Amino acid sequence: MRTTRQSIPGLNFLEHEFELPLDHQRPDGPKLTVFAREVTKPANEGKALPALLFLQGGPGFPSPRPLDGGGWLGRALEDFRVVLLDQRGTGRSTPVTHESLGGFSSASEMAEHLALFRSDSIVSDAECIRRQLLGEESTWTLLGQSYGGFCGTHYLSVAPESLDAVLITGGLPAIAAPLEEIYRQTYSKLIEKNRLYYDRYPGDVDRIRKIAAFLDENDVRLSNGDRLTVRGFQTLGLSFGMSDGFERLHYLVDEAFVDVQGASRLSYGFLRGVQNYNAYDTNPIFSILHEPIYGQEAATNWCAARLRSEYKQFDETDGPLYFTCEMIFPWMFEEWGALRGLREAADLLAARDDWPRLYDHERLANNTVPVAAAVYHDDVYVPVAHSLDTAARIPGVRTWVTNEYEHNGLRVDGARILGRLLDMVRGNV
Repeated sequence: MRTTRQSIPGLNFLEHEFELPLDHQRPDGPKLTVFAREVTKPANEGKALPALLFLQGGPGFPSPRPLDGGGWLGRALEDFRVVLLDQRGTGRSTPVTHESLGGFSSASEMAEHLALFRSDSIVSDAECIRRQLLGEESTWTLLGQSYGGFCGTHYLSVAPESLDAVLITGGLPAIAAPLEEIYRQTYSKLIEKNRLYYDRYPGDVDRIRKIAAFLDENDVRLSNGDRLTVRGFQTLGLSFGMSDGFERLHYLVDEAFVDVQGASRLSYGFLRGVQNYNAYDTNPIFSILHEPIYGQEAATNWCAARLRSEYKQFDETDGPLYFTCEMIFPWMFEEWGALRGLREAADLLAARDDWPRLYDHERLANNTVPVAAAVYHDDVYVPVAHSLDTAARIPGVRTWVTNEYEHNGLRVDGARILGRLLDMVRGNV
């Protein structure tokens, strides 16, 4: 472990780099670096506070970079020292990018490498870090946002003795449902979100159809050289699960066109906004492993793409253009340049039918770790019905079901949400 010190006004950091096995089943094999930033308040420096591990949503995104001591982090720092883990492949951990993946000699070698970046490996990393950072017999509390909650549920399956409590926001995963059922609920919820969007912004029906017609009739290029197609434009619905998602899209399309010598065309500002909107190409773990994070002894076989034909609303040429959300489609690996060289490996992972099981149902059925989960009633990414089914299967799980927040509740009102979850595991409410 290598550690350096850093501070900003109101926060002290210990920045740790750990050399860990790439494959925890082969501890003597190749290594990678995993980075974690330990955060404390200056007033608590040197105090023996318990630790809280934060796991970010994703997959494929690093922990937040603290700018101040507000929000959920400020609330956590009242009671804990907080460990912000850059999950393997992200941030300052040995990164997985389209450039680094280009170094593999074959698609099968790349696929085998990427298969080591799911929640099972992330939790194994966390266990190594816990022992090195806190001590062999130590325990900590886990806070998991979205996919971080998936990791937390896996943690309960494999090493519950290391956990004082688990707190989950928008990420209590389905542990028994087939992937097709999960995506059908997601598509149905997304149709509802699209309707709500156009109810709020009825003028966008014609505005968005005009954009789609222009894309159909013209070869429109983003600044990275990729062609913007209608189906690429539709992926901007990824934000529909966030509290500000409708507004983000509306303000983008509201100023899409610019007049140039009497001709209307899409503006540079609009096209740059589209390119910056999603992170499918800058975070390839998200694109390649989004379906495999659900894989348990079965192939995913591009589930979202297979089921799309059941929902004709997304391909209607009359009326509103419906946007897709957290769905990954094979065409992305053809149209988007940064992903183009990854298509064969993505196909191999989609066809893999021997994924290790992530959730030990017997062990979860005997859980004794206190768990509190904020379940967002209108969540388009993690269907509420599956979260509640999982809660019913795991003793000790208390749920707070609310429609006050969307999926980004922890970012919007983190101090209140974390405070309530802590009260729940402590028996105060």
